[in-house]
Amino acid sequence: MPRITTPSSIAAAPTATQPVLQAVEKQLGVVPNLFRMVANSPAALEGYVAMSGALAKGRLPAPTRERIALAVAEINGCSYCLSAHTYLGKNLARLDDAEMLANRHGGSTDPKAAAAVRFAAKVAQSRGHVSDEDLSAVRLAGYDDGQIVEIVQHVALNVWTNYINEVAQTEIDFPVVSVRDAA
Repeated sequence: MPRITTPSSIAAAPTATQPVLQAVEKQLGVVPNLFRMVANSPAALEGYVAMSGALAKGRLPAPTRERIALAVAEINGCSYCLSAHTYLGKNLARLDDAEMLANRHGGSTDPKAAAAVRFAAKVAQSRGHVSDEDLSAVRLAGYDDGQIVEIVQHVALNVWTNYINEVAQTEIDFPVVSVRDAA
């Protein structure tokens, strides 16, 4: 049972958040529970949507962004995010089941993406205290400093969504995927 109220509809959300939720609905066709729950704070919703939108304009491809989200959700034990990103990974990023399983274990079947996912997992697990070797490995795979910054920002954004969903116990409104290797 959710521990933070999730408004039942856009109309039931705080007035200041309704235009943002309407934009989410226009983009996704639905308003996932995460967005409606976060709408309890207009500032938090605005920040979340703004950061997500900015990162979507970055240089990491959508499949790599979903791979990172899956790895971080598994590390943090967030079934809501794992369920959401499994759905998005399959339906939007076109990742297959074997790839998503590899992502959940901090890797990828694609060599370049594997370096990004490994690095993201190390950032999440070490709370940013990565080694020179970790940075060297992601650079050797072809990622530049700007892309490395984006990887770290994706980790941070996903850690936030993992934490807020765990605090709130947000009701999962995607096909449920359970955490396997939660730390």
